[in-house]
Amino acid sequence: MNKLVALLVGIAFVAGTVGIAAAQTPTTTDKKPAADTKMSDKKDASGKKAATKTASGTVKSASPDSIVVAGKEKGKDAEWTFAVDDKTKVKKAGKDSMAKDIAAGDRVTVRYMDHDGKATAMNVSVSAPKKAAAEKK
Repeated sequence: MNKLVALLVGIAFVAGTVGIAAAQTPTTTDKKPAADTKMSDKKDASGKKAATKTASGTVKSASPDSIVVAGKEKGKDAEWTFAVDDKTKVKKAGKDSMAKDIAAGDRVTVRYMDHDGKATAMNVSVSAPKKAAAEKK
């Protein structure tokens, strides 16, 4: 009789353990998740998530779809051309703005990512040009 009780307890223990393990196993579905179009989720050519970079400098030229910025990178003069799209967030004087409001001579800080060999601006923060900042002092 004791052996029968021990056997039943053992079977119940094994069944409970298997049930818990099965409940924790993820299930797969045929549905694919909706594509997320956030810029920060884009992947580079190797399939890895693209890293964001930052550049600061003075705007040399600007158009609704690109800006050219001159600045310093690792102590040397550098020039970057950034693609601007409808997902690019632009802040000018702390307020939401648009890429068309960026002008040559504006001081900017651009957070961007390389996507398919092209630098795409994610955020552009515009501050007063150096001349205007110096005149205010």
